[in-house]
Amino acid sequence: MAITSRDRLNQLDLLQLERWAESVQGKKLSGKILERLPSDPQEATIAIASLDDHRLAWGSTGATFPLMSVVKPFLLLYLLETLGAEVVFQKVGIQPSARPYNSVVELEIDQGWPRNPMINSGAICLASLLPGESATAKCDALRHWLNHVSGAQLVLDQQVLAQVNAHPNWQNRGITHLLNLAGHFEHPQLVLDSYNQICCLRTTVTDLAALGLVLAGKNPQIGPKYRQLVNGIMLTCGLYEDSAQMMAHIGLPMKSGVSGAMVAIIPQAGAIAVYSPLLDETGNSVWSLALLEEISQSLELSILS
Repeated sequence: MAITSRDRLNQLDLLQLERWAESVQGKKLSGKILERLPSDPQEATIAIASLDDHRLAWGSTGATFPLMSVVKPFLLLYLLETLGAEVVFQKVGIQPSARPYNSVVELEIDQGWPRNPMINSGAICLASLLPGESATAKCDALRHWLNHVSGAQLVLDQQVLAQVNAHPNWQNRGITHLLNLAGHFEHPQLVLDSYNQICCLRTTVTDLAALGLVLAGKNPQIGPKYRQLVNGIMLTCGLYEDSAQMMAHIGLPMKSGVSGAMVAIIPQAGAIAVYSPLLDETGNSVWSLALLEEISQSLELSILS
């Protein structure tokens, strides 16, 4: 019988994980911290969880960080599960983007139509569909659901949210204005506030791996139809302009955030969560990408192989 990705994850030990993690430490030297999100540049941590509950963690495992854009696939999954694909894809497409994740120009070119749910325009638009009359209520709806289906303990990081509110993101304000003009929603400030809150949900690598397991197939309440859809969009769009290149090198559905967090899904096998706040020019964690590439190639995890 052939050895599967699930078998390889279950056979992995902490010593091998440590060797891989330390072998790519030098990659961090090329990265930079996002100024508006102060963090410790020395922090680096990874958690791996299989569907059979084989779990490993290495590094600064107690570190906490905001999800930022890593929340986007889970926002999409929640809305697909609660509203259905027809409603969701009236708001956003599934086309990859060749421009930065916060591009106002692309949204102008596309006449107010967000290309996919993994960039800011798509996620801001989808945030308008969250239930609730306030930003806090909308955020809580998503947070409670994610904690319920994954066993994670996401909380709103009030300190990070205060930093976000103190340094307005003018690209996101421009995106929200264009989406409002295109008729996607009313009350643009409410929508932007809701988006900011869900991005400021705080987690750890072990809880992020638990979230990833939902997309890997851990929770039987989540049907394969929507899991496959979200994973497919992550594969082609989850790393912004680097998505196509990383699909070739790593071959896994992945999502990154400017906090330095990253999650990779091995469908029907497990999930990997990584955190290091030093970013490349695209906004992806340099150490996390290097480590995921090492692991995927060593264990032959690519879904394309």
